[in-house]
Amino acid sequence: MRHQNSSDVLLVEDNPDDVELTLRALRRAHVVNSVRVVRDGAEALELLFGGEPRPALPRVVLLDLKLPRVNGLEVLERIRREESTRTLPVVVLTSSREEPDVKRAYELGANSYIVKPVEFEKFVAAVGEVGLYWLVLNQPPE
Repeated sequence: MRHQNSSDVLLVEDNPDDVELTLRALRRAHVVNSVRVVRDGAEALELLFGGEPRPALPRVVLLDLKLPRVNGLEVLERIRREESTRTLPVVVLTSSREEPDVKRAYELGANSYIVKPVEFEKFVAAVGEVGLYWLVLNQPPE
């Protein structure tokens, strides 16, 4: 379903500071060519499922949980419910350390759950490792 006009990463994040930090971290890690940023869960669902023809899928979704309009857990649930996106890698990248959020994210099929480190260098390292793994090392299904 992916084609050359698709983004490598779909970043679903409403905090402009976290968006900028994530983009800087991905650039610093040299593992991504294109990132599409959406600011809430409804916008993410529209991008992934709206319109015809169906949009090309990103290689990985970086998903915050605490989003306006539609929260991240609802976005994840919809991604896993649809046949076309069921195997799409979704990495929860959030500030929530709450055990119910962690548990629910994994129950819904998150591939990984990362709590955003406060220190910039740790954040850069974490995002760089995510990018390296999901965009370079991981072998997705055709």
